[in-house]
Amino acid sequence: MKSIFDADAYNEISERLGSLSPESQAVWGQMNVTQMIKHCQKPIEFTLGKTTLKKPNFLMGLLLKRVSSKLYNDEPWKKGLPTAKEYTIVETDTFESEKETLKSLINEFYQRKDSDAKFPVHPYFGKFTKDQYGQMTYKHLDHHFTQFGV
Repeated sequence: MKSIFDADAYNEISERLGSLSPESQAVWGQMNVTQMIKHCQKPIEFTLGKTTLKKPNFLMGLLLKRVSSKLYNDEPWKKGLPTAKEYTIVETDTFESEKETLKSLINEFYQRKDSDAKFPVHPYFGKFTKDQYGQMTYKHLDHHFTQFGV
Protein backbone atom coordinates (compact mmCIF):
# COMPACT_ATOMS: atom_id res chain seq x y z
CA MET A 1 0.00 0.00 0.00
CA LYS A 2 1.28 3.44 -0.89
CA SER A 3 1.99 5.88 1.91
CA ILE A 4 2.02 9.67 1.89
CA PHE A 5 5.40 9.30 3.65
CA ASP A 6 6.91 7.87 0.42
CA ALA A 7 8.39 10.61 -1.77
CA ASP A 8 6.84 9.21 -4.96
CA ALA A 9 3.37 8.97 -3.41
CA TYR A 10 3.70 12.45 -1.88
CA ASN A 11 4.73 13.90 -5.27
CA GLU A 12 1.90 12.05 -7.02
CA ILE A 13 -0.71 13.38 -4.57
CA SER A 14 0.73 16.89 -4.83
CA GLU A 15 0.49 16.80 -8.64
CA ARG A 16 -3.05 15.44 -8.54
CA LEU A 17 -4.09 18.18 -6.12
CA GLY A 18 -2.54 20.70 -8.51
CA SER A 19 -4.69 19.27 -11.32
CA LEU A 20 -7.93 20.13 -9.54
CA SER A 21 -9.75 23.26 -10.62
CA PRO A 22 -12.99 24.97 -9.60
CA GLU A 23 -14.54 23.32 -12.65
CA SER A 24 -13.60 19.76 -11.62
CA GLN A 25 -16.71 17.59 -11.48
CA ALA A 26 -17.36 14.54 -9.32
CA VAL A 27 -17.66 11.16 -11.02
CA TRP A 28 -19.76 10.02 -8.03
CA GLY A 29 -21.02 11.47 -4.76
CA GLN A 30 -22.65 14.70 -3.71
CA MET A 31 -19.73 16.96 -2.77
CA ASN A 32 -18.49 19.67 -5.06
CA VAL A 33 -14.73 20.01 -5.53
CA THR A 34 -14.28 22.68 -2.85
CA GLN A 35 -16.24 20.63 -0.32
CA MET A 36 -14.12 17.59 -1.17
CA ILE A 37 -10.90 19.52 -0.63
CA LYS A 38 -12.14 20.81 2.73
CA HIS A 39 -13.31 17.28 3.65
CA CYS A 40 -9.82 15.92 2.88
CA GLN A 41 -8.29 18.42 5.29
CA LYS A 42 -10.21 17.08 8.29
CA PRO A 43 -8.50 13.70 8.88
CA ILE A 44 -5.07 15.29 8.38
CA GLU A 45 -5.90 18.03 10.87
CA PHE A 46 -6.90 15.35 13.38
CA THR A 47 -3.75 13.32 12.80
CA LEU A 48 -1.60 16.44 13.23
CA GLY A 49 -3.35 17.19 16.52
CA LYS A 50 -5.07 20.34 15.26
CA THR A 51 -8.59 19.03 15.96
CA THR A 52 -10.26 16.40 18.10
CA LEU A 53 -13.09 13.94 17.58
CA LYS A 54 -15.67 12.72 20.05
CA LYS A 55 -15.53 9.08 21.00
CA PRO A 56 -18.50 7.08 19.65
CA ASN A 57 -20.77 5.09 21.93
CA PHE A 58 -19.49 1.68 23.02
CA LEU A 59 -21.40 -0.38 20.44
CA MET A 60 -20.45 1.86 17.53
CA GLY A 61 -16.85 1.87 18.74
CA LEU A 62 -16.69 -1.93 18.66
CA LEU A 63 -18.14 -2.01 15.15
CA LEU A 64 -15.75 0.64 13.82
CA LYS A 65 -12.66 -1.01 15.29
CA ARG A 66 -13.54 -4.21 13.43
CA VAL A 67 -13.22 -2.42 10.07
CA SER A 68 -10.17 -0.30 10.90
CA SER A 69 -7.77 -2.38 8.77
CA LYS A 70 -9.79 -1.45 5.67
CA LEU A 71 -8.59 2.11 6.14
CA TYR A 72 -5.01 1.27 5.16
CA ASN A 73 -5.08 -1.96 3.16
CA ASP A 74 -4.73 -2.27 -0.64
CA GLU A 75 -8.45 -2.78 -1.25
CA PRO A 76 -10.06 0.36 -2.75
CA TRP A 77 -12.86 1.99 -0.82
CA LYS A 78 -16.35 1.67 -2.20
CA LYS A 79 -17.87 4.69 -3.88
CA GLY A 80 -20.39 6.61 -1.81
CA LEU A 81 -19.38 5.36 1.64
CA PRO A 82 -21.01 7.37 4.44
CA THR A 83 -18.97 10.13 6.06
CA ALA A 84 -18.70 10.91 9.74
CA LYS A 85 -20.80 13.95 10.57
CA GLU A 86 -17.64 15.80 11.70
CA TYR A 87 -16.30 15.42 8.16
CA THR A 88 -19.48 16.42 6.33
CA ILE A 89 -18.78 19.79 4.73
CA VAL A 90 -21.43 22.40 4.08
CA GLU A 91 -19.58 25.70 4.13
CA THR A 92 -16.18 26.40 2.62
CA ASP A 93 -13.88 29.27 1.85
CA THR A 94 -12.85 29.88 -1.76
CA PHE A 95 -11.58 27.01 -3.88
CA GLU A 96 -8.06 28.47 -4.00
CA SER A 97 -7.81 29.04 -0.23
CA GLU A 98 -9.10 25.53 0.54
CA LYS A 99 -6.70 24.03 -2.00
CA GLU A 100 -3.79 25.96 -0.49
CA THR A 101 -4.77 24.81 3.02
CA LEU A 102 -4.88 21.17 1.92
CA LYS A 103 -1.53 21.54 0.15
CA SER A 104 -0.03 22.97 3.34
CA LEU A 105 -1.50 20.20 5.53
CA ILE A 106 -0.23 17.46 3.20
CA ASN A 107 3.22 19.03 3.27
CA GLU A 108 3.18 19.34 7.07
CA PHE A 109 2.11 15.70 7.37
CA TYR A 110 4.82 14.56 4.93
CA GLN A 111 7.46 16.41 6.96
CA ARG A 112 6.80 13.97 9.81
CA LYS A 113 8.12 11.07 7.75
CA ASP A 114 11.48 11.06 9.51
CA SER A 115 10.32 12.24 12.92
CA ASP A 116 9.41 10.36 16.06
CA ALA A 117 6.28 12.48 16.45
CA LYS A 118 3.45 10.73 18.23
CA PHE A 119 0.18 10.23 16.44
CA PRO A 120 -3.13 10.30 18.29
CA VAL A 121 -5.24 7.28 19.11
CA HIS A 122 -8.25 7.52 16.82
CA PRO A 123 -11.44 7.66 18.91
CA TYR A 124 -13.39 5.71 16.28
CA PHE A 125 -10.86 3.14 15.12
CA GLY A 126 -8.23 2.83 17.84
CA LYS A 127 -4.45 2.97 17.68
CA PHE A 128 -2.56 3.16 14.40
CA THR A 129 1.15 3.14 13.70
CA LYS A 130 2.84 6.01 11.89
CA ASP A 131 3.04 3.80 8.78
CA GLN A 132 -0.68 3.04 8.95
CA TYR A 133 -1.50 6.75 9.26
CA GLY A 134 0.69 7.38 6.19
CA GLN A 135 -1.17 4.69 4.26
CA MET A 136 -4.60 5.90 5.40
CA THR A 137 -3.80 9.46 4.40
CA TYR A 138 -2.69 8.39 0.95
CA LYS A 139 -5.72 6.11 0.53
CA HIS A 140 -8.21 8.81 1.58
CA LEU A 141 -6.70 11.42 -0.76
CA ASP A 142 -6.46 8.90 -3.61
CA HIS A 143 -10.12 7.92 -3.12
CA HIS A 144 -11.36 11.50 -3.35
CA PHE A 145 -9.00 12.61 -6.10
CA THR A 146 -10.20 9.63 -8.13
CA GLN A 147 -13.76 10.77 -7.33
CA PHE A 148 -12.89 13.99 -9.17
CA GLY A 149 -11.06 12.38 -12.05
CA VAL A 150 -7.49 13.26 -11.14
